[in-house]
Amino acid sequence: MRLAPKVIFLVRDPDGFGPAIADALRPNPDSNFMRETSSFELSLEKYGIGDRKASGDLIEFVDPHGSPQVSILLLPNYGPPIAACAVKEVLALISSEESPNQPIIILPYVMKALKVNQELANPASSEQKVMLCGAEIQGTTDIFQSMIAETATAPSSLQIHCESLACLLQMVRVLNLPTVLIASCARDQSKRSADQELEALYEVGRFLANHMGLCFSIEGLQQKEIEKPRSVQEPWRALYG
Repeated sequence: MRLAPKVIFLVRDPDGFGPAIADALRPNPDSNFMRETSSFELSLEKYGIGDRKASGDLIEFVDPHGSPQVSILLLPNYGPPIAACAVKEVLALISSEESPNQPIIILPYVMKALKVNQELANPASSEQKVMLCGAEIQGTTDIFQSMIAETATAPSSLQIHCESLACLLQMVRVLNLPTVLIASCARDQSKRSADQELEALYEVGRFLANHMGLCFSIEGLQQKEIEKPRSVQEPWRALYG
């Protein structure tokens, strides 16, 4: 499986944010990119898991020569212990790419709730309804610096309530894979609604598209009813940062 120099990592989270971002990212009308979709499976037998595989969707934007320029990996919402094994295999695949420049990983995340405090103060965006924050998890690249310059600094208290994404944030540090987190959240958490969540989703998607040379289509998003979690998160998930 050949991946692009820019890899967007998404999960089919219970809220439907990951699939929505993957569906809405499209080739820019002014570009010559083509969108191609396929699926993949990776063995987990080395972990003693023979009845399941790490699977997912691969969405790629390729140039006229067939070379992928942006890849999207969309994984199922695995729970432990499958999540850690699946993420490790996917990251091993990314790190094995034979390229002069190591692929970079972009991790978009739509936050459900966050207290906006002085740590996130950004005068340039104080009037915006949706806040974008970013953090270089590992490595520094020109693309990362460009992204971070346009966002508030992600707070140290930010928690990722998704097992696969939490595992990824830990593993990229060990594997030394260049990774940036871009998160969005509605500023007024006292008035959360489906419309505000869609706006937060749109902002992170638009931001990604601008930096990846793509466009973010909102045609389907305005009609989309974002799926809600059916159960309360387990208390142990709060331990993951």
